[in-house]
Formats: sequence, C-alpha cells, structure tokens
Amino acid sequence: MRLWIASAICAAGLSGFSPTTAAANHTAMVTIGPADFASVVPPSPADKVVHIPQFKLDVLPVTNLQFLQFVQQHPEWKRGSVSKLFADPGYLSHWATADNLADPKQAQQPVVRISWFAADAYCETRNARLPKWYEWELAAAADSNTADARKDPAWRQQMLSWYSRPSSAEAFANVGSSPANYYGVKDLHGMIWEWVEDYNSMLIGADNREQGGADKLQFCGAGALSMEQKENYAVLMRVALLSSLEARYTTRNLGFRCAKDVTENMK
Repeated sequence: MRLWIASAICAAGLSGFSPTTAAANHTAMVTIGPADFASVVPPSPADKVVHIPQFKLDVLPVTNLQFLQFVQQHPEWKRGSVSKLFADPGYLSHWATADNLADPKQAQQPVVRISWFAADAYCETRNARLPKWYEWELAAAADSNTADARKDPAWRQQMLSWYSRPSSAEAFANVGSSPANYYGVKDLHGMIWEWVEDYNSMLIGADNREQGGADKLQFCGAGALSMEQKENYAVLMRVALLSSLEARYTTRNLGFRCAKDVTENMK
C-alpha cells in the first residue's frame, strides 16, 4: 500500500492528486468506554472521578495526505486562503505550496502546523469532532495490555523519555508506527501533540485557591504542580501546552485526530 501511494503521488507530482482511496484506509475508529476515570484535571476537588460516555476515536492521527485531500475539496482552508482569524502564519508552512506536499515521504506522516479551527473543520467533514480532553486522556492512559497504566513506573518513565527529547521539525515516522494500545489506538505518545475540542478549558493555576479566578494571566504551566497525580508529569505537560494556546496557533509538532459520539444507532 505504501509503495502504491508513493508511486501515485510521484506520478501526479503531488499536484491535483486525489487521495480518496489511500485516505479512507486511515479513518478507522475504535469504540472506547463508557468509563469512570480519575483525571489529572478533575472537575473539582470534591469530584475527582469523571464519567466518560462511550465514544469513538481515530486509530491514527490525521496524515498530510488526508489533509491535502481536505484542502483540495475545501479551498477556503488552503494556506494563503484561510482567514488570519483561523490560522497563524505558520499554517501548513511545511508544505511546498498550498496544495502540494514538499516531499512524497510526508504523505503518511502526521499533519502538523494545523490550527484548532482547521482541525475542527476537517473533523466536521467526516461527521466527527475533535476528542474532548477526558476522552483523549482516557485513551492515552492505556498501554498495550491494560486500560490504565499510569501507576506503572515503567510506563511513566517511557512517557518522560519521549517528552524529554527535543522536537525535530517534521522528522516524523509514518502514522501507525507504534504498537496499538489496549484500545487499539496508535501514536498517542511518542510522535506529536494533539488538539482536543476543549483545549482552552484546562487553565491551571499555580495556587489551588486560584483555580476559579478570572485573571488568566495568573495561569501557567507551573500550575501543573497543583494538579492530581503529579507523578504523571508527562501528561501534565500536555495540559500546560494546550492551555497556553489560542485556536489560531500552529506549531511544528501539533496535529490531531477525530472522535465521534456513540449513539444507540451506532452501536
């Protein structure tokens, strides 16, 4: 499959290429939950366990190839066409042009330099949405054998080892390179950071007494020290990053995947 994709892209010069068939193979979802979950960002000190209804989550992050198809079909989201209100100047700057990848090798790598608005719009075209933080956190707490590995020192060390490595610009493996976790999801750790639907609702104060305060200037990454399960520092780093962003921001290692609610008709 990867050889076919590379050949098709090279033959088309990555211009006007319609990756419908290739992209469809990367939209598989798994069903997770329902679950009662002890989040690192509990709703309140008195309510530390969150009930998470059943939902569906992409097995893989969205790729450059999938997002290329999206902007070809929705040119208002092309680089240079998208409103400055919805994306900063770094949006898709790793692509050669507005609708042409810089290198065929990028095709199956996770798309990055994506704003929250663009990620949200992409998921909407799939009748989906971005995952909520609690959904992402629940899925990301699993290792390959257990639903919640957060108390495992070896798992925590593995997380810290990745978060301590410097990011190199767009030097990513293909999506699906990591083993599936307990739920069948891949690449939640070790590849990129990911947008969540409610990224801006996780403001963390450096003092627990300030958690309900209105002065957002008092909120910062150091506030992670006030949170539950401080030993899971790697996960707290994600909270600190996400809570520092604005929806139009893009970074060289921030991508996304999609989620869906599970209704009775979907079960």
